[in-house]
Amino acid sequence: MTTESAEQTPPEPHGGDDAVRAATVRRLERAMGTLGTAAVARMEQRLSWFRRMSAEDRSWVGLVAQSGVAAFVDWFKNPARGRPAITVEVFGTAPRELTRSVTLQQTVDMIRVVIDVVENQVEDLAAPGGEQQLREAVLRYTREVAFSSAKIYARAAEARGAWDERLEALVVDALLHGDREEGLETWGSALGWSRTPVLAMAGGLGEDSDSTLEDLRAAARRAGHDVLAGVQGERVIAVIGISEKLTGDSAPLQAAEPLAGLFGPGPIVLGPAVGDLRVAGHSVRAAVNGLRAAIAWPDAPRPVRAEDLLPERALEGDTAARRQLVEEVYLPLRKAGSPLLDTLSVYLEHASSLEATARMLFVHPNTVRYRLNRITELTGHAPADGRGSFVLRIAVTLGRLSERGT
Repeated sequence: MTTESAEQTPPEPHGGDDAVRAATVRRLERAMGTLGTAAVARMEQRLSWFRRMSAEDRSWVGLVAQSGVAAFVDWFKNPARGRPAITVEVFGTAPRELTRSVTLQQTVDMIRVVIDVVENQVEDLAAPGGEQQLREAVLRYTREVAFSSAKIYARAAEARGAWDERLEALVVDALLHGDREEGLETWGSALGWSRTPVLAMAGGLGEDSDSTLEDLRAAARRAGHDVLAGVQGERVIAVIGISEKLTGDSAPLQAAEPLAGLFGPGPIVLGPAVGDLRVAGHSVRAAVNGLRAAIAWPDAPRPVRAEDLLPERALEGDTAARRQLVEEVYLPLRKAGSPLLDTLSVYLEHASSLEATARMLFVHPNTVRYRLNRITELTGHAPADGRGSFVLRIAVTLGRLSERGT
């Protein structure tokens, strides 16, 4: 493509660099409109993503291209100005939202197209003897455009990151306190949330809260999980949308274990996995309550499930834990009949001795053994196990207390 206005211009007289530059400027000024139009036409021809853009966004991109040519001509006309103010003169014409429609890579592609259009016409645009001068100016200017593009996108990413952090903190706070749950799905969508099931992790804060959150987010996303993380006092709460690569009952623990080392010292508690982000508050509150109670079980695994801390949580005042122990441990035993409850009570009171329990109940030791196995099947906790006997004792005590008014 050639520029008619440049072809019809009579040869300029030879002179010094300033005279040659002035003659080139006049040619450029006459060709500005043609160059901008040619750049947009070349984009439509070469860039498939540009053709798929909305008419409004294409018009803004075209305006940016026109402004870039005009700003280059103005800068070339006044070399004493030093570095061009590209951020304002070029990108200032487009709305900030355009950075969401056009990626940095696409911006680089646009710059290349505009460079090609201008460089292909250097011989026609430059005054005689000014070809090299114009070519060097184009290279310098396009380098400045590239730097300015990167700066704009970096600032946009920084602003987006700051907004995401504030929104993450808001979501975590809402989940913890059980309010605004109707808006959680919308907030999650704004953060790109898509994974289910969901579980919460609560643990201690490291020396640097910012680096702890950044490391958690980075590690979780590398593993394919969605993640929200926030600091609540001296603890870190992370909400994990588990990757579809992990399946089965072990998926929550598989997702959490690689992240455990990124928390500060002390226990790490996992809330139960739930169906989606809207009901993740249950998991968050269980994890936080478990973290408060975990001090009572020094030998707990790290991480430990909130459900494994039910006795400690119940003693610490967690009503949800008390209710769960009664519903999942005491009530099944009571419905199974008094022999199981009586056997469990006597067994626990007599230091887990089969023989002593059998003598007190006037039954054979094998009968006691059968009943104990049945208790394990119904509750998931073995009376002969130290931890299991503790859970059963607390559950039976709470169950009996709950029946005072019945």
